[in-house]
Amino acid sequence: MVNVEGDMQQRWPDRLWIVRHGESAGNVARDAAQAARLARIDIPIRDVDVPLSELGQQQASSLGRWFAAMEPDQRPDTLLVSPYLRARQTAMHIRDAGGMHPEAVSETDERLREKELGLLDRLTRYGIEQNFPEQAELRARVGKFYYRPPCGESWCDVVLRLRSALDTVSLHHGERRVLIVSHQVVVLCLRYLLETLDEAEILAIDGQGDVANAGVTEYAFDASAGAKGGMALRRYNFTASMEREGTPVTAEPDAGAVAR
Repeated sequence: MVNVEGDMQQRWPDRLWIVRHGESAGNVARDAAQAARLARIDIPIRDVDVPLSELGQQQASSLGRWFAAMEPDQRPDTLLVSPYLRARQTAMHIRDAGGMHPEAVSETDERLREKELGLLDRLTRYGIEQNFPEQAELRARVGKFYYRPPCGESWCDVVLRLRSALDTVSLHHGERRVLIVSHQVVVLCLRYLLETLDEAEILAIDGQGDVANAGVTEYAFDASAGAKGGMALRRYNFTASMEREGTPVTAEPDAGAVAR
């Protein structure tokens, strides 16, 4: 596509923020189950319906106020959200706190959903080892990146759907300021794609610690990155939006996340 000056149109956003949802009730329940060495995480609802905890709401609002402190023409003007309730609630609190451009558009995109754990959903590490020892052995042998639990997804499966999501971003949201609200594995897999990392590199980043709830990963357009430009990492796991208000920072895996 060519613009009126005859130059190639910028295919990437000017700014891209990728945010993990705030702390959820699933995070809290998982921590309790792990601490008690229980086999199963006690959550009576579907993972897609797990809401934010009270702290998670505070974290999302703090992040919204951080965005709101920017000039209106610097705030996100496009909001792409996972359909999971905790992500949608995080996006709502960001918007309600004034964190979006006044004319921002919002879309829910199922490709940004949480990694699916299939048969291992809601099981702790102890539950997997007790009930499906062969799966624990297989995961250890195959590796975290390629292991696919029965009826679930591998990290590679998540990468595949996110390739499509990034194609949509580049096709429809070039030169815009895009905020994605999603989940821990999605944040990491988007880094894998945007930075053309390999398995060892992304797992080394993952090994440094969990992505913080309401933590920000930020990219800026870099015209020098290839023939059509690219996205350059500006910050990762940024939590100053919460720290400046005294909002506790958490980085717990989601319910069932031991298998991730």
